[in-house]
Amino acid sequence: MAEKFYITTAIDYVNAAPHIGHAYQKIVADTLARWNKLQGKDVLFVTGTDEYGKKVQEAAEAAGKNPKQFVDEISKEFIKAWKILNIDYDRFIRTTDPDHAEIVKKFIEKCNEAGDIYKGEYSGDYCTGCEAYITERDLIEGKCPIHPNREIEKISEESYFFKLSKYQDFLLKLYKTDFTKPKIRRNEVRKRVEEGLNDLSISRTSFDWGIPFPLDKKHVTYVWFDALINYYTATREKGREDFWGQPTVHILGKDNTWFHNVYWPAMLKSAGIELPKTTINHGFLTFNGQKISKSLGNSISPITLVDKYGVDAVRYFCLRNFSFVSGSDGDFSETSLVERHNNELANKLGNLISRTSALAEKYGMEKTSNTLLKKLNLKQIEKHFDEFQIDKALNEIFTFIDHCNEFIQSQKPWETHDKKVLYQLVESIREIAKLLSPFIPESAEKISKIFKTDKIKKAPILFQKI
Repeated sequence: MAEKFYITTAIDYVNAAPHIGHAYQKIVADTLARWNKLQGKDVLFVTGTDEYGKKVQEAAEAAGKNPKQFVDEISKEFIKAWKILNIDYDRFIRTTDPDHAEIVKKFIEKCNEAGDIYKGEYSGDYCTGCEAYITERDLIEGKCPIHPNREIEKISEESYFFKLSKYQDFLLKLYKTDFTKPKIRRNEVRKRVEEGLNDLSISRTSFDWGIPFPLDKKHVTYVWFDALINYYTATREKGREDFWGQPTVHILGKDNTWFHNVYWPAMLKSAGIELPKTTINHGFLTFNGQKISKSLGNSISPITLVDKYGVDAVRYFCLRNFSFVSGSDGDFSETSLVERHNNELANKLGNLISRTSALAEKYGMEKTSNTLLKKLNLKQIEKHFDEFQIDKALNEIFTFIDHCNEFIQSQKPWETHDKKVLYQLVESIREIAKLLSPFIPESAEKISKIFKTDKIKKAPILFQKI
C-alpha cells in the first residue's frame, strides 16, 4: 500500500471574490500535493469554501440576494480561479454540502456525549469580519487588528458553549510537539493559552444562516465550529477513510492560527478523533505593506494576473519569492514578478531549453555516463520539501539549471558538435522537467514533450520576455 498524504488549505470565506492572497496558499498546497504524488504517495488534496455565518448573510443582503444564491455564485468564482491557476485538488468542499452538515451534527453529538457542551448566555465584543468574539486585550484603539475598518459589535445572546477551558493542559502539552509550525506561531499560541482559556460559544440565535444546531433547533452552529470540521468531512467519503490520521498537513494563514491550533485540536480530542500531524501557519501576502483584502480595497485578482503574465509566471513568483514555512509576510510586487520571469524563467531555463533542443536537432546525441547530472543535489531538494521549504527546493533546482548553462557554455557543442555533451544536457533537462512539474506544471509538461524522445526538434520560445 502506498503511503498516504493528506493536505488541506483553509476554506475561503465567500463574502467576496478570491484575491492573490487566497491564491498563494492554494499554489503552495498544490505544489506539495504534486510533489508527494511524484514520490509515489497516495495523495488527497482538499480545498473549498466556508459559506455560513453572519458576515455571509450580511454580504448576501447587501447584494440583494438570498444567502444560498449568493454563496453558489461566489464559490464558482473560487473554482474558476483555481482552475486557471492549475490547482489540481481532489475535492472542493463547500460547508453547504449535505454530507458536511451530517458530519457536523454527529461531531457535536460526540462532544456533547463527552460532557463538553452546556447552555448559557454570552455577552462580549464581536468582530463580524473574523466571525469571532474578541477580547479587550486584542483590540487596538478599540478596533480589530485584522479588520480595522469594521466596527466592533456588542453582542449578548443565549448560546451553547464548548468546554474549551477543560483542554488547557492538553493543548500546552501539544505545543511541546511539532504540531504548530513555524515556531514563532507556536510560541504566540502557547503564551496566550498559558494565560487561560474561556469556554467557546458554539451556537447563534441572532441570525439563521448556519447549520442547524443538533441540540436545539432555535440555534444555528457557530461558523468556526462548523467550518473546522470540513477537514474531517472530506475523509468520510467512501474510499478515503484511511487518510485521516495519516500524514495530514493543514495549510493556513497566520490569522487562522488560533482557531486551528486551539479550537480544532480541543474539538477533536473531545470527539475522540485523532489529531492531524501538523498545521503550517504562513504569513500574509501584503500589497504595499498591507494585508491584501477586499475590505481594505487593495485585492488583486489572480485571474487578472494570469491573463497578464501567464499561469506559470504567477505560480513561479509566489513559490520562489516568499519563504512559506518561516511564517513571515511577503510583499507582492509586479515589478519583482517581471524580473524573476525574465531573468530566471526566460533567460536561465528558457535559453537552456532553446539552445539544447536546437543543437540536439542539428547534431544528434550519443549515450554516455552523465557527469553533469551528478551535480543535481536531489537529496537536498527532498530535504527541503520534507521541511516545507518550497522556495529553497526551487532555488536548488535552479542552481542545477545554472550548472547546465555553465556546462553548455564551457563545452561549446556548437563548435565541437560533441554528441555526448548534448546527451548529458538532454538527460539533465528531462530530470529538470520532472522536478519542476509540481511548481510550473504547464511549462514542465511542454519541456517533457520536447525532450521525451531522442529525435528532438528545436523548441519554441517557452517563456516570452515581459
